[in-house]
Amino acid sequence: MKRRTLAGCLSLIAWPLLGAVPVADIQAILAKPKVLCGRFDQTKQLAGLKNPLRSSGRFCVVADKGVLWRSLQPFANTLRLTRDEIVQWQGERVTLRLNAQQEPTLRLINSILFALLAGDLGQLEKHFDVDGVVREGTWSVKLKARDSGVAKVIGAIALEGGAYVKNIAIDEANGDRTRINFSAIQTGDHAMSSDEAALF
Repeated sequence: MKRRTLAGCLSLIAWPLLGAVPVADIQAILAKPKVLCGRFDQTKQLAGLKNPLRSSGRFCVVADKGVLWRSLQPFANTLRLTRDEIVQWQGERVTLRLNAQQEPTLRLINSILFALLAGDLGQLEKHFDVDGVVREGTWSVKLKARDSGVAKVIGAIALEGGAYVKNIAIDEANGDRTRINFSAIQTGDHAMSSDEAALF
């Protein structure tokens, strides 16, 4: 159950090889705001099911604090990820709380989630082989897990973007596939609503 929950949280995301294009070139394109918020549209195809599950809502990434993932459609659900825990709410009720001390893989999974949403390829390089390409201010990369613990959950990840990550594709080891598109990006303290800020 816990492994499936962590894999589900990851559902909170053929290109030329990186070759001579270093990760530093992609990092130079990416903006690094303290607060980044926007809209997400997610499609999740579960292995064995014909029709995909679709959801949409808002997300915020706050440097050194965590990630807020607020599904608005098809139903309201809020997930907050920090380096120490994952907390899920439905309305005002906490429905899930996982602590890093109780779940050893939680800290690793959360650091990967932060890095994915922030486009922190330097952090991702610690756990994945990174292949990609840069073209006229845009970039695309494919990640393949090196860490055996990560590989048990994630098969492969692909990202596309420019100044910000625009698309994430996650192929999980169990056969599930997740595609996430990010839009309406805003940065700075004004990007978060007061309700969102209060959740941190």
